[in-house]
Amino acid sequence: MRVMGVDPGLTRCGLSLVEGGVGRQVIALDVDVVRTPSDMPLPERLLRISETAEYWMDTHRPDVIAIERVFAQHQVSTAMGTAQAGGVIALAAAKRSIRVSFHTPSEVKSAVTGNGRADKAQVTTMITRILALQQKPTPADAADALALAICHCWRAPLLDRMAQAEAAAQEQKKKYEARLREQRKAVRAK
Repeated sequence: MRVMGVDPGLTRCGLSLVEGGVGRQVIALDVDVVRTPSDMPLPERLLRISETAEYWMDTHRPDVIAIERVFAQHQVSTAMGTAQAGGVIALAAAKRSIRVSFHTPSEVKSAVTGNGRADKAQVTTMITRILALQQKPTPADAADALALAICHCWRAPLLDRMAQAEAAAQEQKKKYEARLREQRKAVRAK
């Protein structure tokens, strides 16, 4: 599975591409950070992020895009910018029929470090080990984008099984309700 990880942000937007193999094997294929100056008008910043992400999608052809979910931040303007950057990338993916999965920061940290409250240094250290990189990815946005992609590779099989189980349960529920309706009709007919 080819996963494009996205750590959205207006000033720095981390992009990564990993290939998930058997078990927990993951190989880093590419990583970059899109930067936009804070004095640039918002629409132009979003356009630059979108164009770069679209180029990545068209070039790397990911199977899925894992984007950090905006969960909670102290500064509303930072949360808004993060959500806007993630939104333009999700839209570009939808236009290409690429699945999008959102992961919270604590899910990502827990997946790669075992601790949902790990700091950026711990995440970067674990990403370096997991991917057997010669040097730590910098800035932290690059490491976070890689962590998102790895998190998705490791969680996707479980999420797929859960979705299949839920679909099967819904199908069984429909059959059960149909059987009940038929029994009620039979009782009324008597």
